[in-house]
Amino acid sequence: MVRHVILWKLKEMPDAEKAAVKAGIKEGLEGLAGKIPGLLDVRVYTDALMLDTTFTDAAALKGYSTHPAHVAVADGKVRPYTAVRTCLDFNV
Repeated sequence: MVRHVILWKLKEMPDAEKAAVKAGIKEGLEGLAGKIPGLLDVRVYTDALMLDTTFTDAAALKGYSTHPAHVAVADGKVRPYTAVRTCLDFNV
């Protein structure tokens, strides 16, 4: 199995907007459960804005990165609002 963890720092914005953005990211990414082959678990933690996912293998993670459902969430709910992204992938 492969674990894919991302930490984000959001761009500067008012607190109310930041809360709505975090909620949208959580809803969008967790909504991918059951839609992407090989995605076993997906959780978004909004206190530190962290994505924690588990995949069957590296091929499943690669497929996730280009899957249209994931790209739509990333392009619509994540990338426009993030200033910094840190990623860690490792075998478990």
